[in-house]
Formats: sequence, structure tokens, C-alpha cells
Amino acid sequence: MAFTSLRQDALAGLTTAFALVPECIAFALVAHLNPLMGLYGAFFICTLTALLGGRPGMISGAAGSMAVVIVALVVQHGADYLLATVVLGGLLMMLFGALRLGKLIRMVPHPVMLGFVNGLAIVIALAQLEHFKQGGHWLQGKALWVMVGLVVLTMTMVWLLPRLTRAIPPALMAILGVGMLAAWLDLPTRTLGDMAHIAAGLPQLHIPQVPWTLDTLRIVLPYAVLMASVGLLETLLTLNLTNEITNTPGQPDRECVALGAANLASGLFGGMGGCAMIGQTMINLASGGRGRLSGAVSGGMILMFILFLSPWIERIPLAALVGVMFVVAQQTFAWGSLRVLGKIPRHDALVVVAVTVITVFTDLAIAVLCGVIIAALSFAWQHAQDIHAERSDEGGQRRYRLRGTLFFASTTRFQSLFHPAGDPPEVVIDCAQLRVVDHSAIAALEALLARYRDEGRHVELAHLSPRCEALLERAGVRG
Repeated sequence: MAFTSLRQDALAGLTTAFALVPECIAFALVAHLNPLMGLYGAFFICTLTALLGGRPGMISGAAGSMAVVIVALVVQHGADYLLATVVLGGLLMMLFGALRLGKLIRMVPHPVMLGFVNGLAIVIALAQLEHFKQGGHWLQGKALWVMVGLVVLTMTMVWLLPRLTRAIPPALMAILGVGMLAAWLDLPTRTLGDMAHIAAGLPQLHIPQVPWTLDTLRIVLPYAVLMASVGLLETLLTLNLTNEITNTPGQPDRECVALGAANLASGLFGGMGGCAMIGQTMINLASGGRGRLSGAVSGGMILMFILFLSPWIERIPLAALVGVMFVVAQQTFAWGSLRVLGKIPRHDALVVVAVTVITVFTDLAIAVLCGVIIAALSFAWQHAQDIHAERSDEGGQRRYRLRGTLFFASTTRFQSLFHPAGDPPEVVIDCAQLRVVDHSAIAALEALLARYRDEGRHVELAHLSPRCEALLERAGVRG
């Protein structure tokens, strides 16, 4: 059993490595960097997070979300400022994990997760369309038909091969099979070598050549904070998704520290920054990768490709890798979310759609932030409507029995429940079923007591919970 698991992890890691290479090269080019910086970054980040992180089976590397946020920095200041940013971003990630802030991911609602998954699936699919272009123009004629044919063949193999055998990951068999077919028939199709030549030596220690001054810190700190925020967010969301798929728990704080250490090492050895990559994680999981070995093999194979295997790797048709990524996009998209959109509350459906659309047209961080804000506002609005009061008169005394949560959104409705001018001289406000949450709630209670005092009524706040009583006492509110 142990040998089978190790073999599955090793083969899954090899399969994922093939998918990592073109993505990391493409993201490096997007950031106007040498493609080797993307590959070196993938090696460090993938290997170290696999060995040290808190989520076995998850794959990290030089991610597109990280590349996009640093393009302006590279264009304006150069690659060394990027490396300094990666180092500082890594330290911030480690600090985030050391402070045990990974639990904040619990604040992300399930509809936001669905939107995140769907949005990234669409982004993965759309990113593959760039491979159907050459020199900024769409492929035409025979080149287009060969590309489309090999992509369809790859996707068909990935879908059908599991019916024959699961001994070898179908994505790996499809990549190798299509590669050998293209070489045997000498098909005129683009290969990995057309993107970049990846032969090089071992990564060398490279202290970023920047002035170590406050001016430099002012330049790199905003980018480092943005890079760390985006990287941590995507990593923690992918960790949650991996937990659900494998039905095993992860350690978010440990993963944050490991990701920070990996980025620190990458920046010191000339690599890009990175984070969890949902597409490659899905390939790894679908190929049977569940342990740390899968990520370690994937990272190690990236280095082997650079050092020894580049002549072979550069012959792999891009069409084979594109086909695999199209299948990943199809498998990543939460198709079940489309069926439930009409059955779940409207605000939840809005969150799913909004996060999906914003992820596609802007970026993940903005999409998730918008989703959380929409969900929070919706939650607050619903709870604001749930505060009620039952009124009864007993022996010349009026009693209000309150139910609900008193907070910033419910204060207006709370005030409308009372009519001091029409109440008898003695009023009791029963707070046994009332939760006082924030400063707005305290101010609302204080304003209500003042209204009654102005009308010459005596008010008693009864049955306050110890927490509510402590809050009011600290604020100096007396009932």
C-alpha cells in the first residue's frame, strides 16, 4: 500500500511538472522577466512548500496572480527591485503565519469559494487561447487545424484513458503520447521550446542589487504587501478547496510560514514570487497525488528539466499541455453551482456570479474582497430586520421583551420599537433575548434612555447578559 502511494505521488508530481513549465514561463514573460526566473521560482516554491507546508498534495509555483501585480515595478525599476520585493513579501507571509492569522480564511463564505473556483476555471481556459496565437495573430490554415486536432486528441485521451487503466496518470500518458505522435509524424506544431529555451545551471545566490535605503523601502513595500496579500489569499482558498476534495484537514498557518520561506529563498536565488496554483493542484490531485512527495517531485523535476532534460522537454507540443489545462478548467468549474443558483437565497447567488465575473475581468483579490463585502452587507441587512419587541402592561408598568441583535444596522429599527411619550411612568426593557454587539448598539441604548428621561419616565434594563452588562458599564451607560 505504501509503495503504491509513493508511486502515485511520484507519477503525479511528474505530470504536474510538465504542466508547470509553460505556465511559469508564460507568467515570467507577462512580468517582463527572464523565463528562467519563473522556472527557478517554481522549483523553490513548489519544493519548499511541499516539504514544509501544511497542505500535502497542494502545488505552488510562480503564479499568474503574483506576476500581474508586479509588472509596473519591473518596468519602472528592473528585476532586482522585484527580487527585493519577493524577499520582503516572503517575510510578510511568514509574519502572517507566525501570528496565526490563517484562520481568517474562515470569514470567506461558501458562495465566495464557488465564485473563486468558477472564476479561476474560466481564467485558466482563457489563458490557453494565447497559445493559439503566434506573433500576436491567430493561427490559420494547417497550423490551426493541427493545433486544434492535437488539443482535442489530448483531451479525449485524458477523459478516456482512466477507463482502461489508472496505473499511470491519464494526463501524463496523454502528454507523452501526443508528444511521440507529433514527433513521429513530424507535425508542424509549436513546442515548449518555441516559448523559451530552458537550459541553464543551478540557481546562484543573488542578493538584490538595490540601495538599502528608506527610498527603496517606499518603492518595494506597497508591492510586497500586495504580493503577500494576493499570494496568501489564493493559497488559503486553494488550501480550503484541497481540504474539501481530499476530505482531510490542512494547517493554514504552517502553510503561510512555508510559503513565506519559499518566497524568501526564491527571491535570494533569482526567482519570481509565487503561491498556490489551483490548476496544477487539480492536475496533481486528479493524478493521485496526495502526499508531500508529489510536490517535491514536481519541484525537483523542474530543476532536472533546466539542468539535464531541456532538449527533450522543449520538444513537447504546446497543444498537449493546452489540452490538459482545458480539461483542468472543465473539472475545476463547479458545474453544480449552476443548478443551485435558482434554489439558494438571491444574495448568495449574486455573490457567486459577482465573484466569478470580477475574477475574470480584474483579479482574485478584488473579487474575493467584493464577495465578502456583499455577503457581509447582506448578512447585516437580514439581521437588522430580525430585531423585535413584545409589549405588555402589568400593574401600571410597561414591559418590552426584546429579541434579536442590536448592532449598527439595526439601531434605526430598534429606536422605532419604542414610544416614550405614550408610555407610562415605569418602563422595563427586558434584554434577556437581546445581544448588544458594538458601539452603535451602546449609543442606541444610551439615546433611548435619554429619550425616556426627557419624557420624565423611569426605565430599567433587566436581564442583561454578563457580556452586555460589562459593555454598558464600561461605556458608562446606566439603565
